[in-house]
Amino acid sequence: MTTRDQLHALLKQLRLNGMAAALDAELDRAEREATAGPELIYRLLSEQAAYQRQRSLAHRLQEAHLPWQWTLESFPFERQPGVNKSQILSLAGLDFLRRAENILLIGEPGTGKTGIALGLLRQACLNGYNGRFYNAQVLLDELYASLADRSTTKLITRLSRFRPLLIDELGYLSLKPEQINAFFRLMDQRYNRVSTIITTNLETSTWYELFQKKPLVDALLDRLQHHCITIRINGPSLRSSAPPPPATSPKTASAQPSDQQVAIKKKPKRG
Repeated sequence: MTTRDQLHALLKQLRLNGMAAALDAELDRAEREATAGPELIYRLLSEQAAYQRQRSLAHRLQEAHLPWQWTLESFPFERQPGVNKSQILSLAGLDFLRRAENILLIGEPGTGKTGIALGLLRQACLNGYNGRFYNAQVLLDELYASLADRSTTKLITRLSRFRPLLIDELGYLSLKPEQINAFFRLMDQRYNRVSTIITTNLETSTWYELFQKKPLVDALLDRLQHHCITIRINGPSLRSSAPPPPATSPKTASAQPSDQQVAIKKKPKRG
């Protein structure tokens, strides 16, 4: 067995797959260029580091359970005049994650709420954060199922680590009291610690009907909106084949430091 074969065997044993993949090419290059030992070691370690970064990214994207491979770059801003492009792209800088701010996207079905939310979640994964997508009904059903084997606390603890947790389509759901209580526990545990992104077609004033308990909804909204960026999309459905109305400059509503709110309105139809 040659020294090169021994190196391959050792790298395999140590599971340094990135270095193993680059070893032959780097050794051949070192022989041609009379590369110094430290430089060769540095190049091999750089290959290993790049390999591990790529593996880690692939793992984060898999664990995020993204239902579609949508990105902010692929979002059709030109077809949705109800979205402030500069506002959304500034959120892609992920300062909201570092400040543990929530994002609440409100709009009619098809206006692009989920697309924007998924783009932000994907951006978080690309930048080293461990996020997770959940359809709201699936999340609430999972919380309810955990009551049977008394694993709710363990589940909520796991869900509380995601940065961000994306809860999609919080709308007119059929909820049991136990689900409502478990959801409040989850939001309470995430409060002021990690960011949550919620998409909904319901104004927060109608959440009292959804969650049924006024004191609980008051407490939930108080925590959710304490550090929150609220984006209202009043625009056409992107699922419609009809051409969009002429683009207008979206206006960003004034906000208190702890509650930035974007109110974007569509021009009224004439005639």
